[in-house]
Amino acid sequence: MLEVDSASGTMITDTGGKQYYDLIAGIGVATVGHNNPAIKKAITGQLDKHAHVMVYGEYIQSSVNQLALSLSTLLPKQLNTSYFVNSGTEANEAAMKLAKRITGRNKIIAFRGGYHGNTQGSMSVSANEEKKSVYRPLIPGISFIRFNSIEDLETITSDIAAVIIEPIQGDAGVIIPSQEFITALRNKCSQTGTQLIFDEVQTGIGRTGKMFAFEHFNIIPDIITLAKGLGGGMPIGAFISSYENMQLLADNPMLGHITTFGGNPVSCASANAVLDIVSDAQFLDDVEKKGALFEELLVHQEIKTLRRIGLMIAIELENEEKVNNSIQQALQEGVITYWFLSTRNAFRISPPLTISYDEIKASCKILLSVLDRI
Repeated sequence: MLEVDSASGTMITDTGGKQYYDLIAGIGVATVGHNNPAIKKAITGQLDKHAHVMVYGEYIQSSVNQLALSLSTLLPKQLNTSYFVNSGTEANEAAMKLAKRITGRNKIIAFRGGYHGNTQGSMSVSANEEKKSVYRPLIPGISFIRFNSIEDLETITSDIAAVIIEPIQGDAGVIIPSQEFITALRNKCSQTGTQLIFDEVQTGIGRTGKMFAFEHFNIIPDIITLAKGLGGGMPIGAFISSYENMQLLADNPMLGHITTFGGNPVSCASANAVLDIVSDAQFLDDVEKKGALFEELLVHQEIKTLRRIGLMIAIELENEEKVNNSIQQALQEGVITYWFLSTRNAFRISPPLTISYDEIKASCKILLSVLDRI
């Protein structure tokens, strides 16, 4: 097991002084690299002012307001109001509550292969039965349909509160849907008054080469959730919808959603610095180019399939044993990759978006040598 001493950029150093290329970034969290100077400056600057001063929403705090403003600027006008929480699973829990409040309905549709978190609510809409069976009963009224199946969209009717979906499935091994499917999904939800929730916890904040993955499909969800890469290493999540929708959480009952640590001003300051970096058009262009370089270099007879969008990559091998051997041997050779929870015949690559082209070439050279030996 890796015992971490320090980290900088794409590199992690263990307590023995050995360095590792980090191709995981804490599962897509260290968006702009470890120990990024802009992140450090934002965090220390906010700490010099104050950290936690009151439960979320009770006091006006500049870093929190600035983050909400920045997100509203980057998102379509329908997604103009943010509520900050501590994690992706909390964001998804809250999004489901909001959808029920908007529609007055209680049934939710999710997708086979989907993953939305590990609390009881988010687990209820996640597909891995092995992970959740011992915790049943979970939330009732949840049904699952096939990802990328237009036929299955017929199950979305006027008694469904929400459909929750990852625009690109992460834990399933980077599964990318068709434009036809996403368009049909948006249309079906609009026709039935069903809230369309896009879980962009993994895909948001530049990971796919666009600021948000829904931009690849030219549609707009009703609710979007963010976390992971938003904080640049600090814990934060968000669920976002229209002002009119979000106001429904204010009354009947009063304070329909509350959090103590959500919207922590230090985490929000870090997130502001992340958005300043990632929202640059050239930066996002480079994410796609870097992903394409991985795809170009990682050609090997042991690789059955490489699935990729931006710097979100799945490397599928013949079986789970070869995946395990590859991950362990790569770690010994100084490259960090990682498993998918539910897709055991593939390993993931999701490096800091700031990884250099030379670091991609060096780490891929090591990975190819590992694949030669498995």
